[in-house]
Amino acid sequence: MAKKTAPKTIRVTLVKSPIGYTKDQKATVRALGLRRMNHTVEHTDTPALRGMLFKVSHLLRVEE
Repeated sequence: MAKKTAPKTIRVTLVKSPIGYTKDQKATVRALGLRRMNHTVEHTDTPALRGMLFKVSHLLRVEE
């Protein structure tokens, strides 16, 4: 029987303000759960999350 491993998590930190960027980029930052500078959240690694991180990667620090 195969062992079940815990889902991989990714830690995301907002390091640059989304002020001055497009509305969709601001909305993506909010959808990630980031509300203020240096705020860190953890998410499970999914393809949808990877797409969101790619879209606003210039505003974030990502740790696996």
